[in-house]
Amino acid sequence: MSVELPVARSVTDNPTEEELRRWVDDMPNAIRTQHGNYSVMTRVTARSAGSTYISTDEPDRTSKQTMTRRDFDTLARAQDAHIAGCDMIAMRGFIGPEGSSFRVPAQLYIERSAANIPAMQRQLYFPPDEQWDPAHAFTVIYTPTLPTPEYPDGRVIAIDLDNWVTRVSGADYFGESKMGALRMWNEWVYQRGGLAMHSGAKVIPTPDGDRVALIVGLSGTGKTTTTFTRQNNSLPVQDDFVALASGGAVHSTENGCFAKTFSLDPRHEPTIHRALTSPGSWLENVAVYEDGTVDFADASHTKNGRGTFGLADIPHFDPRKLGRADFLLILNRNNNIVPAVTRMTSIEQAVAYFMLGETRGTSAGGKAEAGKALRVPGTNPFFLQHDHMQGNRLGELIRSMDYDFGVYVLNTGEIGGPDDPDGGKPVQIAHSSAIVKAIAEDTARWVPDPDFGYWIAEEVPGIDDPELLNPRLRYAAQGREDAYAARVSQIKRERAEYIAGHAGLDEEVRAALG
Repeated sequence: MSVELPVARSVTDNPTEEELRRWVDDMPNAIRTQHGNYSVMTRVTARSAGSTYISTDEPDRTSKQTMTRRDFDTLARAQDAHIAGCDMIAMRGFIGPEGSSFRVPAQLYIERSAANIPAMQRQLYFPPDEQWDPAHAFTVIYTPTLPTPEYPDGRVIAIDLDNWVTRVSGADYFGESKMGALRMWNEWVYQRGGLAMHSGAKVIPTPDGDRVALIVGLSGTGKTTTTFTRQNNSLPVQDDFVALASGGAVHSTENGCFAKTFSLDPRHEPTIHRALTSPGSWLENVAVYEDGTVDFADASHTKNGRGTFGLADIPHFDPRKLGRADFLLILNRNNNIVPAVTRMTSIEQAVAYFMLGETRGTSAGGKAEAGKALRVPGTNPFFLQHDHMQGNRLGELIRSMDYDFGVYVLNTGEIGGPDDPDGGKPVQIAHSSAIVKAIAEDTARWVPDPDFGYWIAEEVPGIDDPELLNPRLRYAAQGREDAYAARVSQIKRERAEYIAGHAGLDEEVRAALG
């Protein structure tokens, strides 16, 4: 699958941190902060889903937007011609740590005028070594200054899975570099019998030994926060993507983290805050005043401020020793009758809720998604085949485990609904942390929910508000029993209709919603 990089005016291979900082310092949209790191303000502030295409002449092979091979080749020629007059950076590394069976070489080839992007990517790649082979590398060719007016918003992300190359043009958002390779890795893992999951991973010590938690969720719904919140001195391993393999084995992907920064508070997220206010981190679209003061609460440019830092800069668990997963947390940022936590009672029910992918959109998905009710199967918008395939694969993998694998849905939003007379009750970080600790230690007490067939928590150590665990109680206390019943009927109908729309999903899953 070797891809020959286009000829450029000059190419710098794997530049040093000093070189990258010097080039970023020359960027007119870069600001040096009081902490010694840089924040770069970009034109594009979120992923460009509407400008993303898979190159194929067989559009039925995917549920995603496609472009013809001819159109891809036209884009490639335009990019190559543009690159001929550019100074380029080639940043190389690995997706996955040494020893992982899902490790693959990757490279970013990008204009030097956007040096912050390879600087951030450098923190996420595992470093190259003598095993790095260009003949097997996933390649992202990235030209931020080349507009493509024939595509939405003048930018395009084109994915060629036959040659494992993604071409990005007209965008200057780091997420397109990061996801350019990971999106292809999703497909590569699936072809090898695993399932790439849009997931954090952490290791939680308990009296009965370490427990490995996977946390899936859309960007901005609390995935990184939940991964980094400490229970029993737990340690993060990964904040964005892992591969789940037969028998429950988990494989990490990145050597660093890409964290959302809006309202970042050292009281609630001390590890992330400390990392992103250190000289070695990189910020994107984070407000910085003339005196270098960083304001994570300033959303005047975007709420989707971001930052990268390396795992080496924080306490973390060695990704080479991750082992197998003990439980899966499916994050659902909701605002109605979804409890703070629910426990799935069967594999089929677990797959159903994984496929429902219910949440509320955030700024990470751009203005088109922010604040809106969404359904994203597996909370993974980067799965490139038909969505039912990832649901069926999850069921296969859970059945391959010779131990009890728990699956839970965590609501990181609010309880009470938009018509709550008291404005709703938020599920706070401390509440979610107490729930994760109770799951890891098996100290929660569960009872069946009469409407949905899953279990709800009757008691969780550290949570003294039963309304968070059982929203029915909140509605009853406010005299809104009829509103609760109506919402139950509506949700059950909508869920059944949605699952029924996934032709090819195992029939048992369709019947598991209760």
